[in-house]
Amino acid sequence: MLNEEQIVDVWMLFKEYLDKKQIELVAERFVDMLADYGVSDEVLKDVIGNADNNLDNAIYYYLELDSDFDDDYYEDD
Repeated sequence: MLNEEQIVDVWMLFKEYLDKKQIELVAERFVDMLADYGVSDEVLKDVIGNADNNLDNAIYYYLELDSDFDDDYYEDD
């Protein structure tokens, strides 16, 4: 199973080769694929703030979080 560091590494490696017009859609599909392969919501939350806004926004969308998500969220779990 991928951890947050591996997810960030894969995203950062491939995003450079993506069409800038499609990067938001690709980020959403990447997050969907991660979830389909069993990456937990907690791991996805840990990715937020470690890659870029495109991946963060895709994770916010997938987890149905507000984009003003912050570290206080972790304290409530």
